[in-house]
Amino acid sequence: MAAAGDLLDQDLFTCSVCQDLLKDPVTIPCGHSYCMGCIKVCWDQYDHTGVYRCPQCRQIFRPRPVLGRNTILTEVVEKLKTGLQAAPPAHCYAGPGDVACDFCTGRKRKAVKSCLVCLASYCETHLQPHYESSAFKKHKLVQATGNLQEKICSHHDKLLEFYCRTDQQCICYLCTMDEHRGHDTVSAAAERTEKQKQLGVTQREFQQRIQEREKELQDLRQAVLTVGTDQRRRQQLAAGRAISGLSQGSPPVSQ
Repeated sequence: MAAAGDLLDQDLFTCSVCQDLLKDPVTIPCGHSYCMGCIKVCWDQYDHTGVYRCPQCRQIFRPRPVLGRNTILTEVVEKLKTGLQAAPPAHCYAGPGDVACDFCTGRKRKAVKSCLVCLASYCETHLQPHYESSAFKKHKLVQATGNLQEKICSHHDKLLEFYCRTDQQCICYLCTMDEHRGHDTVSAAAERTEKQKQLGVTQREFQQRIQEREKELQDLRQAVLTVGTDQRRRQQLAAGRAISGLSQGSPPVSQ
């Protein structure tokens, strides 16, 4: 059942003076409702004029209306408050990328577990029967996941909990006794662990290659800088020798 806070618009029961849920709500002659205390304070300011207005529609009242508690509105507001207190915090609701509870109506909460027998996902509240009822004792619960149908064998409607290394595909236990009999099969969990281990080795190898290439590039840059420096030094020496030779071989200046 959806909480009262989901079914009722909270703004409809908010006092326009204090911007909070109505407290001791009263409805004045124009139809607008306020907290008893809020409208009293508002109208007390105009006692010297004898003219009273609605803070929203500005309708004028003479004399000052008698205020009586709206009992029906009070009951509705109390139910709304109860619903808001009972409602789960915002982070419990499913957002983009989250797996939503298949049994929530209205705004769906975030699923915490998925059942591979029911092929459904459940929030904390709707998951309780799986823990409390013996009828669900043999059901297999996993972390909340989408696309549950992809984890079920299309031939036998059983959980894909094995991996056939011969055919490189996930299979169910009935497949191991049928078309995959005699094949090299392991549990899906074991294959996942092995693949993760292989992936870790591959990542380390790639990282090592990247580091080696970076060092080679650094060495190449250093070599280019060294060659450039040596070339400039040779050019400077050659220029110096040329200037020195010109100075020694030039004829004396005649007086």
